[in-house]
Amino acid sequence: MLKQLQMGLRAFMLIASKVWSCFCYMFRKQYRALAQYQSVKYEIYPLSPVSRHRLSLVKRKMLVLDLDETLIHSHHDAMLRPTVKPGTPPDFVLKVTIDKHPVRFFVHKRPHVDYFLDVVSQWYELVVFTASMEIYGAAVADKLDNGRGILRRRFYRQHCTQEHGSYTKNLSSICEDLNRVFILDNSPGAYRDFPDNAIPIKSWFSDPLDVALLNLLPVLDALRFTHDVRSVLSRNLHLHRLW
Repeated sequence: MLKQLQMGLRAFMLIASKVWSCFCYMFRKQYRALAQYQSVKYEIYPLSPVSRHRLSLVKRKMLVLDLDETLIHSHHDAMLRPTVKPGTPPDFVLKVTIDKHPVRFFVHKRPHVDYFLDVVSQWYELVVFTASMEIYGAAVADKLDNGRGILRRRFYRQHCTQEHGSYTKNLSSICEDLNRVFILDNSPGAYRDFPDNAIPIKSWFSDPLDVALLNLLPVLDALRFTHDVRSVLSRNLHLHRLW
């Protein structure tokens, strides 16, 4: 009788543990969804006639976007020490084959990235430029684009130049007119040859309260009116060293 009672208690504890784990998983998922939209959105007002005229006098500019640690963060099965807290649900999972080996990537989107892309795609031509392999980078870009057709132009690792053990990105290969192209990247080494055409951003891994993308919207809203983006971005060189 006692033995049956102990077995029943163990079974109950096992079921309760699984139910609790499931509850914690769902709670964390809902919390991340709420945190994604907790901040006040950037208000977009219609342009005045004067602003529309000023915008018509300059060429439409290109915003080049890095992926990893700028717009998203990911880890895969083989990582011994993932940078995301265990149990944190990914926004999506990618299954790709690398060197004939299947690999699963658990991808987490930076807070407010979908809203950010919605807004800046109205202001700029968007270009993805990642140092990641194409088979992975293209899959991530497809998920972020989500059928909107705003991330059609893409550049990958094969388009980078390897220098001193890191990959650099040649912005002139995207647009010869450097006064109308700039990059958003968490790695200063990636744009070391074009510091006047870059906006640095802090690397993101898992903070659900991060608002870095939202904080950039006022600057990006104003930058589209300039004739030469370098006239503004060259003043931010101290930020590259900070990041």
